Amino acid sequence: MTIDPTSIVIVGAGPAGCTTSMFLSKAGIPHTIIDKAVFPRDKVCGDALSGKVVYVLKELNNGLLQEYTENAQSFLPSWGVKFVAPNGKSIDIPFKSDMSKEDHAPGFISKRIDFDNSLFNHLDPKFANIHTNAELITVKPHINGIDLTCKMGGIEQVFANVKMVIGAEGDRSLIGKQLGGIKKENLHYCAGIRAYYEGVKDLHPQNFIELHFLDELLPGYFWIFPLPNGQANVGAGMLSDTVSKKKINLKADMLKAIENNPNIKERFKDAKLLGKIEGWGLPLGSKQRSLSGDNYLLAGDAGSLIDPFTGEGIGNAMYSGMLAANHIEAAIKANRFDASFNKAYDAIFYHKQWDELKLSHTMQKLVKYPWLFNFVVNKAHKNKTLRETISCMFEDLDMRSRLRSPKFYLKLLFNNN
Repeated sequence: MTIDPTSIVIVGAGPAGCTTSMFLSKAGIPHTIIDKAVFPRDKVCGDALSGKVVYVLKELNNGLLQEYTENAQSFLPSWGVKFVAPNGKSIDIPFKSDMSKEDHAPGFISKRIDFDNSLFNHLDPKFANIHTNAELITVKPHINGIDLTCKMGGIEQVFANVKMVIGAEGDRSLIGKQLGGIKKENLHYCAGIRAYYEGVKDLHPQNFIELHFLDELLPGYFWIFPLPNGQANVGAGMLSDTVSKKKINLKADMLKAIENNPNIKERFKDAKLLGKIEGWGLPLGSKQRSLSGDNYLLAGDAGSLIDPFTGEGIGNAMYSGMLAANHIEAAIKANRFDASFNKAYDAIFYHKQWDELKLSHTMQKLVKYPWLFNFVVNKAHKNKTLRETISCMFEDLDMRSRLRSPKFYLKLLFNNN
């Protein structure tokens, strides 16, 4: 089947959309990608790039990974995570149990203005028909495909009879809402705020990201992620259902924690806030949703695929973009763009990722029990074997599933080591 570039349209040029585009280009498939912004543009985010991002970059182009490794001005290598319990005790958990086998960091931290712009600049104009300052305003499905009307520089342009639309335009996706029926659900949605600081003390020498479960912010969490050039991404997140029911002012509570929490305040004594504290919403992957239908697929935040426990969304955005491109290649070969055929995209994503998302949802629920966090962290703080076991859980999903088992906590309870 001969494909015209306007037969495949990606809406959104963030990590999900750019990843889809780059894999389509790698397969030699012409397509169109549009975004309402002009790059470089910022995006409010935690800025952490997980091991899943590294995996997708390797699958796409190992040269990209090398480029990021060498770009110390924009990309900071990160080797692990620090969990801090409500009682102030902490444990360092490396992302990899044996660092000596790694030739690059298992994760990175980069401001979205830098990371997204880098991905955008790697789009291949040989296969990608790229439009910025192009806002999608109407979506009309019909028997021959989907008509998309965009406003481009004040002029309306219609992409008619599109065979496959990839909704990758984030939380407020028009494709997700109008075609996928995606709605905000407070039980599966997180409110987040982010600020940039310079001068935060005692950042980890291996750039571990920090997740603090502070009494003042439970059942949410507070984070400190180191950034290049001596800066830090500082923020807080909490389930929207809790924010709504308890009428929580997340910004005010975060600032109070920075000012008053005994484990935090000294580190911010000489720190300076850069710019404004900004908020955004995180559609969580804590329930399975339909990610496709007739002539469309949803990727990244448009499909509500953010990790419920860590709030990290870039990894699943890029992973879903990779799978979307693979599915589109199969759809073109079969000349099938209908909902029945597209269900294979849902199936492969959830087959690969649902166990992890489900486990993260369980971990999210455990935040409601601060005594349990205190207990596990206290044990791990004293017990090297337990710390190593938890570290292995980052690499091995079967091991990580032990965290859902009551037997895991019973063994800890009766183990005096």
